[in-house]
Amino acid sequence: MTEQNSEKKFKIFSLNGNQPLAEKIAAVCGTKLGKSTVKQFSDGEIAVNVEETVRGYDVYLIQSTNAPVNDHYLELLIMIDAMKRASAKTVNVVLPYYGYARQDRTAKPHEPITAKLIANLLSDAGATRVLTLDLHTVQVQGFFDIPVDNLFTMPLFAHYYREKGMVGDDYVVVSPKNSGVQRARSLSEYLDTTIAIVDLTEEGNPESGYVIGDVEGKTCIMVDDILNTGQVFKTAAKTLKKSGAKKVVACASHGLLSDSAKQCLDKTDIKDICITDSVLTDESRHPKNLTIITCSDLMGEAVKRIHDNQSVSPLFTIEKKDYE
Repeated sequence: MTEQNSEKKFKIFSLNGNQPLAEKIAAVCGTKLGKSTVKQFSDGEIAVNVEETVRGYDVYLIQSTNAPVNDHYLELLIMIDAMKRASAKTVNVVLPYYGYARQDRTAKPHEPITAKLIANLLSDAGATRVLTLDLHTVQVQGFFDIPVDNLFTMPLFAHYYREKGMVGDDYVVVSPKNSGVQRARSLSEYLDTTIAIVDLTEEGNPESGYVIGDVEGKTCIMVDDILNTGQVFKTAAKTLKKSGAKKVVACASHGLLSDSAKQCLDKTDIKDICITDSVLTDESRHPKNLTIITCSDLMGEAVKRIHDNQSVSPLFTIEKKDYE
């Protein structure tokens, strides 16, 4: 993507969800964020003002839907509408974290499928494409009738652990719950390790947990997509130590870190917790031994490829040699 074409054909705007990440992504794309303001009236209504022309441009709107998730989604919907009314050529939504993705099915009678509702709202508002990172389940892509590119964080974590020499038979990648086996298997392939699963015979009872797989004397690398309260990691780490694990570390794609997470995680025996900067949280909510790695290079490269009509597939799986 040449600088001349970039200046003529596309612009990147950020809303209030994760401004620092948006600035990094824009820098990767060789540009700066477009000028806009997003504010709230005293009654909570959101007002958006686009302060430069977007007529005929491919527009990329960066918004991570972390807390307050509802405000951030409404900001995004209003901004999409503003861009369409300002005659933008395309409106591409960049969602480093897709809020409500966990509500992707009716687990109990009469429950909504909110992940589908959000997909409908984005499409109906005028979005022409969505770029996101590590959906809770990849099937959420099927809720959209517009193109969706779902990038993966496992290569980022693979790079982090391979740089530390955490590869081979002395390590095991662990899914702290049954639903995350595919994610654990993906990371284990990069690190040349086996995998294990923590299962609870009684949900919510940490004493009922047991491990499927061999972890005795090994360093366990727990992996999940969302780190919210920290209870899943806390329970799984306790079960792993009971089963003879030498050491426990953990990584998660999206560090939501709710108010109780720091207190919960600081009481665990997890030596290192690695997350990406897909969501923005205050440092006061960060547990000890927290490491944050950036996803800006990955997402910025995806934006460039989309803009240049190039395949995004090479970003989905990256050769091990690229991390050595």
